[in-house]
Amino acid sequence: MRPFIALCIIVAVLFTMGCSGLSDKQQKTMTGGLIGAAGGAGIAAIAGGNAGVGAAIGAAAGGLTGYILGEKKEREQQQPQKQTN
Repeated sequence: MRPFIALCIIVAVLFTMGCSGLSDKQQKTMTGGLIGAAGGAGIAAIAGGNAGVGAAIGAAAGGLTGYILGEKKEREQQQPQKQTN
């Protein structure tokens, strides 16, 4: 199981390095998905379950959370602009 977790960490680092052209919301979505996948795989491995399923569920939950946070921040940044116009 350790090689799988190490592979997840390496993949997360490599994907994160190529994200300089993404918007803030896209970066938060991807980061949430990667953190969720790593956390889900780790928890599933510790609990004795299938690490792949844990990673998939964690990635979905983390990606959704990251998207929601990115959308919220984007709306907060747009509100002051609307009030000054």
